[in-house]
Amino acid sequence: MPKRSRGSPPETFDLANIRFTEVARATLVSFEALFEQPGSPKYCWCMAWRQSGRGHVQSDEKKRRMMALLDASTRSASSPMLDGKTIGWCSVAPRETYRKLSKQQDDRESGVWSIVCFYVPRVLRGGGLASALLDAAIDHAFAKGARVIQAYPVAEASPSYRFMGFRDMFASCGFREAGMAGSRRHVMRLEH
Repeated sequence: MPKRSRGSPPETFDLANIRFTEVARATLVSFEALFEQPGSPKYCWCMAWRQSGRGHVQSDEKKRRMMALLDASTRSASSPMLDGKTIGWCSVAPRETYRKLSKQQDDRESGVWSIVCFYVPRVLRGGGLASALLDAAIDHAFAKGARVIQAYPVAEASPSYRFMGFRDMFASCGFREAGMAGSRRHVMRLEH
């Protein structure tokens, strides 16, 4: 069995014991610990769709930018908490807070929120946490005033963009296909 980092969540869990929350000032330390553990996406800090400008940005700068967004309470995430620790991540926010996500995107459309990223630690995959994160992200976005939620998942066999979730998971929640963003990412929408 691989070693877990100190403070890692248990390998099994009961979804009933998990509380979903918006990442905010009070949970920044726990969020940072999640992204700093081995195997986490600390190379990107979930900034791939938020980058402005061109060129390579170092991981430390990506972390600084993400922490500033979260500290400013930009409504940019939903995360599950278990025993006071953040155990996963879903980036969900108003679409205008991201860079352009597909060629056919109509920026005149208001009230659209986007789901662009999931992170579930390897030891917790396969237990339903990603689906529960999606449910929580939907509830969060609609509670904050979203009229439409748009996502960009891939087929399970896709060799890339898997961090954006799988198409079937979104379809099972009522999302409808609205086109493609590139050759792999499906544009899927859910209306309130």
